[in-house]
Amino acid sequence: MVDFLKFVADIVNILHDLIMEISEILGFQATDKDLHLWIIGIIGIISFFIVQFVFKRLAKWSITSISFIYTFTLILVLVFAIEIQQGITGQGQVEFADAVMGIYGFLLFFGIYLVMKLLFYGIRRLFKGKRNISEQLEENSPENQDHPLSRRSRYGK
Repeated sequence: MVDFLKFVADIVNILHDLIMEISEILGFQATDKDLHLWIIGIIGIISFFIVQFVFKRLAKWSITSISFIYTFTLILVLVFAIEIQQGITGQGQVEFADAVMGIYGFLLFFGIYLVMKLLFYGIRRLFKGKRNISEQLEENSPENQDHPLSRRSRYGK
């Protein structure tokens, strides 16, 4: 995990130095804080538009998918924050496998939640279907045949 974090830090440092050099070559009088404002701001707004586009489509399908993505992102930040904290304080072992197992834990419990949700949905649909059939049979009984059934009542819509 420490090696992975050092590798990521090296990439960020190389990109940082490259951006600083390009801004100097182009004649920008930007401080490090100015570059952070512009670069993170641009990355953030591009990310926002992508997320907005994706989430609008997901919201039409299921709000659960949006909740999953948000929670998964939160879990990623949390497990890596814990590993970084362990590295800084010397408490525990800093291992990438620990972060992966934490993520697996969330995915496991989310999978259990989905199975339960699907089971409840299936059971509810099964009983709702039986109730609709019995209601239709009752409506089609000879006592209720004075008037023809409308399409709406025939098909339960």
